[in-house]
Amino acid sequence: MANTKAIRHFFLLQAYSYVSAGDTPQKERPNFNFKAYMLEKAKSVNQALDTAIPLREPLEIHKAMRYSLLDGGKRIHPIVCISACELVGGQESTAMPVACAVEMLHAVSLMQDDLPCMDNDDIRRGKPSNHKAFGETFEHVATMSTVGVVPPMVTVHAIQELARSIGSQGLVAGQFLDLSSEGSPEIGLEGLESIHINKAGPLLEASAVIGAMLGGGSSEQMEILRKFGRCVGLLYQVVDDILDITKSTQELGKTAGKDLVADKVTYPKLVGIEKSREFAEKLNGDAWDMLSEFDQEKAAPLLAMVNFATYRQN
Repeated sequence: MANTKAIRHFFLLQAYSYVSAGDTPQKERPNFNFKAYMLEKAKSVNQALDTAIPLREPLEIHKAMRYSLLDGGKRIHPIVCISACELVGGQESTAMPVACAVEMLHAVSLMQDDLPCMDNDDIRRGKPSNHKAFGETFEHVATMSTVGVVPPMVTVHAIQELARSIGSQGLVAGQFLDLSSEGSPEIGLEGLESIHINKAGPLLEASAVIGAMLGGGSSEQMEILRKFGRCVGLLYQVVDDILDITKSTQELGKTAGKDLVADKVTYPKLVGIEKSREFAEKLNGDAWDMLSEFDQEKAAPLLAMVNFATYRQN
């Protein structure tokens, strides 16, 4: 346990350096460079996505699909999928088809989230949202088309896991609860946690579980990674709440202050910024503890990802 705490402390230093400076971390754990790992995996994912959805007829639909899918982004979901596969002994190539499928679903969730009837945001990743660039009609068609793309070698169990993550017990539930709670004075911490867990947890959970599934992980390992993914999903949403009121639109690459305008229930609204940061730190520690039984060298990418999610600036 002492060794795990020491490693976590080291990664905290690395994360602070990485997210604030954007350059090579001031200190790096031997044989592991998180920034280099992220760049390498993101490059592989981007190449696979580019191949999966080529520019073809109907041209306008595929332009809209590629616009949101290939516009950058952190590629957190596919990298978690690949990292979980590698953690249990699998290979990147084994996880890549599902990693692409997960990223496609994530892109769809962002496209829909930006619609006027949802969060009504005209900016995504520093450029016009899909519905602003192509119109709402093409945006709707593009989301349906992207969901319909199933890369080869995706197993039935993986499809079941993905379907569950975005359905009425997953992402859709989170979005519904989020929208229906706007302006409500009755939502407390328990209700907010349920909203946030369902908004971001299921897809990250599916990313980790499917990665382990394809890598040959045991049922016990998959269950640990399921809890890990859900914890990191909640962590991501808590940090999003904080960033929404502490960063500018330019810094975020999307409209800042939306939660306040929409009168949404957030952690800073209920407990304040400092308590929200403390909760993020607790979730960070919980996620680290969940992976304590794994080989720490193999778990390094996922552990560093937890710190990145905690201390990111956008």
